[in-house]
Amino acid sequence: MITNRANSIEIKKINRNVIYQFLYRHDPISIQEIAQKLNLSLPTVTHNLKELLERDLVIETGLFESTGGRKAKAISYNPIAKYAIGLDITKNHVGAVLIDLNGNVIKHVRKQYPFVNSKAYFEWVGVLIKQFIDECKVDDKKILGVGIALPAILTHDKKMVNYATVIDFKGGNIASFSECIPYPCILSNDANAAGFAELWFEGNIQNAVYLSLNNSVGGSIIFSKNIYTGENQRSGEFGHMTIVPNGLTCYCGQKGCVDAYCSAKILSDSTDGNIAEFFRLLKVKNEPQIVLWEEYLTHLVVVINNLRMLYDCNVIVGGYAGAYMDEYIEHLRELVSRKNTFERDGSYLQICRYKLEATAVGAALQLVDNFIDSI
Repeated sequence: MITNRANSIEIKKINRNVIYQFLYRHDPISIQEIAQKLNLSLPTVTHNLKELLERDLVIETGLFESTGGRKAKAISYNPIAKYAIGLDITKNHVGAVLIDLNGNVIKHVRKQYPFVNSKAYFEWVGVLIKQFIDECKVDDKKILGVGIALPAILTHDKKMVNYATVIDFKGGNIASFSECIPYPCILSNDANAAGFAELWFEGNIQNAVYLSLNNSVGGSIIFSKNIYTGENQRSGEFGHMTIVPNGLTCYCGQKGCVDAYCSAKILSDSTDGNIAEFFRLLKVKNEPQIVLWEEYLTHLVVVINNLRMLYDCNVIVGGYAGAYMDEYIEHLRELVSRKNTFERDGSYLQICRYKLEATAVGAALQLVDNFIDSI
């Protein structure tokens, strides 16, 4: 009897989750269509929707036009039933976003505050989040938690930092943050978080490589919309591939790394750290920026082609520099196609969807993903 009851509860939970996930990925739809599309009985769908409506997770958005009988109710998931906060922790700044379940950025803020592995720093982050939520005027009970993205390699359970040179946090623990933040906290690698955000709403793309051109170069490898972290949680460290043997010295101490040639700093250092100003001057054909851009592209094209040869899937360019490359995408595609042994079409190359706070959004979306799976 206990086993049968347990099985019944499990089946009910599976059906509820299937229905909720279906609604999450579709426009408002009728109960009858849900049952038909999912091959579930009408009573099963009706019972589960009643429970989801009571939890405010789905809503009735109106009525469809009549086809001869009673008008069918339009059912949709409720995007504002819950919210998530994402933090992008960098060497000199903290970016914060509040997103709804749809991944819409409700509010964002970026504060200059250098990272220091100290109690005072984590307390400041806690105060920042409290003020941020107060400004957003969101019910505390609707907040899923805080996703915290770091330029660091994490342990398998994502609770500790195994390796960090961009920020001084090697051996750091999630507890440093959670002790000062009154919400559930999770950690993620910054580039993995940004890559996760890029594929969140991509219906047709299952596999991709995300190349993050921030002030340090990173990336993520995504198969079947899941981040491949590698056996040692070090996958996607594209910034430390060697592209110029015995070349420029990277911050890691090695020579010829991608980071030494393709970080956003290579460009922004010419404009006092302002990446937007670099691309403005490039657009008006300022000579120093043109020369620097052309040199930058010679290395970037090698990296992109290598990624295409390695993974044979779409390559998405993002980060501080990638966010400004939309108007150069055709030129980039032409350059990478010249390097490609097998194809003369660079359409596999894309520019990031998220131009602002992609890393923080991705960190928050991982909480949303966990929530959806738990329904």
